[in-house]
Amino acid sequence: LDALAQYRQAQGLPGVSLAWGLWEEASGMTGALTGTDHDRLTRSGLVPLTTEEGMTLLDAALERPADGALVTAKLSMAVLRAADAAQTSPLLRGLLPAPKRRTTTGPVSRRLLRMSPEEQRREVLRLVRMHTANVLGHAEPEAVDPGRAFKDVGFDSLTAVELRNRLNAATGLRLPATLTFDYPTPEALTEHLLSKLTAAALAPSSTAVATAPSAGTAEPIAIIGMACHYPNGIDNPGDLWRQLVEGRDATGDFPVNRGWDPGLFDPDPEQAGKSYTRRGGFLHDADQFDAEFFGISPREALAIDPQQRLLLETAWEAIESAGIEPGALRSSVTGVYTGLMYNDYASRLNTSPPPGYEGYLGNGSAGSVASGRISYTLGLEGPAVTVDTACSSSLVALHLAAQALRGGECRYALAGGATVMATPQLFVEFSRQRGLAADGRCKSFAAAADGTGFGEGVGLVLLTPLSHARELGHPILATIQGSATNQDGASNGLTAPNGPSQERVIRAALANARLSEADVDVVEAHGTGTRLGDPIEAQALLATYGQDRPDDRPLWLGSVKSNIGHTQAAAGVAGVIKMVEAMRHGVLPRTLHVDEPTPHVDWSVGGVRLLTESTAWPQTGRPRRAAVSSFGISGTNAHVVLEAPPAVEGALSEGSGVEEPGRLVSWVLSAKSQVALRAQAARLEKHVEGHPDLGAWAVAGALATTRTVFDHRAVVTGTGRDELIEGLRALAQDETRPGVVCPGMAADASGRT
Repeated sequence: LDALAQYRQAQGLPGVSLAWGLWEEASGMTGALTGTDHDRLTRSGLVPLTTEEGMTLLDAALERPADGALVTAKLSMAVLRAADAAQTSPLLRGLLPAPKRRTTTGPVSRRLLRMSPEEQRREVLRLVRMHTANVLGHAEPEAVDPGRAFKDVGFDSLTAVELRNRLNAATGLRLPATLTFDYPTPEALTEHLLSKLTAAALAPSSTAVATAPSAGTAEPIAIIGMACHYPNGIDNPGDLWRQLVEGRDATGDFPVNRGWDPGLFDPDPEQAGKSYTRRGGFLHDADQFDAEFFGISPREALAIDPQQRLLLETAWEAIESAGIEPGALRSSVTGVYTGLMYNDYASRLNTSPPPGYEGYLGNGSAGSVASGRISYTLGLEGPAVTVDTACSSSLVALHLAAQALRGGECRYALAGGATVMATPQLFVEFSRQRGLAADGRCKSFAAAADGTGFGEGVGLVLLTPLSHARELGHPILATIQGSATNQDGASNGLTAPNGPSQERVIRAALANARLSEADVDVVEAHGTGTRLGDPIEAQALLATYGQDRPDDRPLWLGSVKSNIGHTQAAAGVAGVIKMVEAMRHGVLPRTLHVDEPTPHVDWSVGGVRLLTESTAWPQTGRPRRAAVSSFGISGTNAHVVLEAPPAVEGALSEGSGVEEPGRLVSWVLSAKSQVALRAQAARLEKHVEGHPDLGAWAVAGALATTRTVFDHRAVVTGTGRDELIEGLRALAQDETRPGVVCPGMAADASGRT
């Protein structure tokens, strides 16, 4: 309305827009205000207008045609002058003298230094209860129960901010707007303020967090293999990396091959049973599965949840990517730790299953079987554990796998997670909660953040102790230096994130890694793009990694969710794969969809910088290090610290081996059927064309020494990449061509087969 009035004024037309203050006479907008609400407005300096005063202001406004937009309100300047600037609305601060900056060495801090610990606690609790009582309109501080949650006594976002402002003014601290979410009771808030004001960490858990790991458990864990499938045709870590460095968005429309209601979308968030978004990051080919490869019957394969099928395929790929033939691990003490949070696939068939499917559906959708099926199929005899901590599942699985390796429970471990949504129920649920971005995109830590965008994917890494990897000559992509998990506990709500818990899990992971906050260069954040979660996470990072850093070495912050969506149980491992690739290439990809950093965070209190542009990895004179965070809606948090081994420092060279132009090179392929062999050729062709730096001899060596040999085989020969690629194309299309040798194909004109 302001803009319309000003536009009309500019056109020489009449137009006035009035922003009214509070009227004394109740109306449709103010009729539901309680006495406490009126008291809060009065304390802000806003005085109710009588009807006569309101009409007088209206006449005065109409007599000022040059002003198109006016505020018609009654203010108490005495109240505004008496209030601290921190308690005053930003809209009204211009009416007051410039505030003097306070520090934490004010009267409260000085008083506390003269008190015993018990007296300090009583004094700070008195302060908290007094200001809480004032905000709620209670006559006495004793009316505030120290153990009762702020939410339960009537606090909302406005009263939470008012309490924060009052405590800022009283203590001289710079407290976040999410204060009552982070410390949900007066008792919890008292402990936090006490530790801030006395510079002493009095929480019992703080001592445990700083304890170094015991001898014999601190060996780094090597990541020796990785595999993944994420939206938009991402079929391996290299595809994911190209998606990131090219700044591509992998989100798209809802899948059309799952039987979802075509009328599911409705832009009205109030519509029951509907979703106000129709986009996300989906695996549109999640129904595809090579059952014959794994010796599974077609009937059983159809009854198996696509998440289990994808985990099985990706496990094979992760092992092969480490240069290990999967059959070589049969009967070995290899563990499997998978994150999984959906088991609704069977619900599509349970009501009236087709004949012959009963007996398969239970195991097909059982979360516990997801890890066990990998162990069973590959013959792995280490622990098999399925983890469901919701969105933190895959990172918790990684933490548990590292612990098992350090504890000697296994020599290798697969760790990661998978998410495929068989039904659209999640979108319906989050539509009612207003938790979705309408365009399906995660705007991590952005001012434009308007909710999360859900996605799907699967990712697994193969782990082994660093000494074991070196002994056997495995490729070392990165090392896990430390990790930790914890729980929000009795936070401000069952699903509400908790900043102090996030700070604790970060410090615990760093203690486990024997590192300080300044030793880490970048954090791959949870960063779902929600208005509440992102500011809480950013504040936890500012309070930990953001402190005591050199001005020229901020902590860099980003989130892969801005590219592929929130892939839930596969999100944490996606962040790990991203950071491993970033360390190998020496580049920090930008985070998409950031108009500007969120204004709900005071970024000036620490050295944390959002990756709004791709950046070269900082040169520090030590190994590159990154950390990855995942926070589950269950309240379980996880944090992992990664380090690049010296062998991969600097620029990555995709090709290896000595290239000899003009010399004949042979690429050997094998599969379990002729159809699979042709598909393998097509896949290899795509991979080689997408990696122009990959040498012909490097490919030959990998095919001959790191791939499983099956009964159906072919050899493609040539003297250079182009000739070899042409041979792969012919094999994929079942065409004869000189240089392609495949039993079962017709002889070519030269007599070669």
